[in-house]
Amino acid sequence: MSALNSQLWDVPLHQLSIPGSHDTMTYCLNKKSPISSKEPRLLHLLCKVLPCVTLPMVLKWSTTQVLSVTEQLDAGVRYLDLRIAHVEDGSERNLHFVHMVYTTALVEDTLTEISEWLQSHPREVVILACRNFEGMTEDLHEYLVGCIKNIFGDMLCPRGEVPTLRQLWSRGQQVILSYEDEASVSRHTELWPGIPYWWGNKVKPQDLVNYLELMKSHGRPGGLFVAGINLTENLEFILVHPAWSLEKLTLSGLPYLCAWVRAQCPGSAAGCTNIIAGDFIGASGFVSDVIGLNQKLLRG
Repeated sequence: MSALNSQLWDVPLHQLSIPGSHDTMTYCLNKKSPISSKEPRLLHLLCKVLPCVTLPMVLKWSTTQVLSVTEQLDAGVRYLDLRIAHVEDGSERNLHFVHMVYTTALVEDTLTEISEWLQSHPREVVILACRNFEGMTEDLHEYLVGCIKNIFGDMLCPRGEVPTLRQLWSRGQQVILSYEDEASVSRHTELWPGIPYWWGNKVKPQDLVNYLELMKSHGRPGGLFVAGINLTENLEFILVHPAWSLEKLTLSGLPYLCAWVRAQCPGSAAGCTNIIAGDFIGASGFVSDVIGLNQKLLRG
């Protein structure tokens, strides 16, 4: 962000083009983890009956990133999709991340890692989307929000009008934290409401692009929002392609999807994009493609 043209420093963040990662923390899914309690009963049954077959299959279709959170930040990602869960039978405040199975990483440790990265990059701004909240009670929400405040402190930008880079830099703020729990947001001014995420739930890249174009035709949301270029498998696809993985599916569709990305334009108009998030963000020129869209604002 600090390397963007100075003419963009006064553009609100929701009118810039910002690269993001979908299911940011799946690079550290725990191979010994139980299946998430929210997954179908049939999957739980298969894991009990055929664990040696089922769990490896689950892992290869639930891993969406291979770079660590620090490596993603170094690569230019500035929106992190953090799916948080309290593991059943875990300790009272044992918060992990989840995508079908739980991560080895703890939430508090990861937030500290992000904070340390920001301290060494004082002109960078990140948007953290805390979501999912599997198994979270009100007490756990309060505990997590307390951790967030303690870890980031004055880096947190209180909710209000979406700021510009220049405004954030002048205040020493580096974090916009969205939190998809309305009760918690109402109690804490440091939290922003959940950021809309356009999720197409499509296997084929052409179908996903059609979905994204349909969403664009309805007009962009007023604030920050995400267009997800992440493909999603279904049971039929997995059965027909037993040797595939989510990574192979993603890489096969990336050329088509990145061509769509390069055709987008940030800004305030109805058909403009803002945050664009994907899987396996280091596998192509995705991040540079998204950042490069900001040049179009200079021409306008």
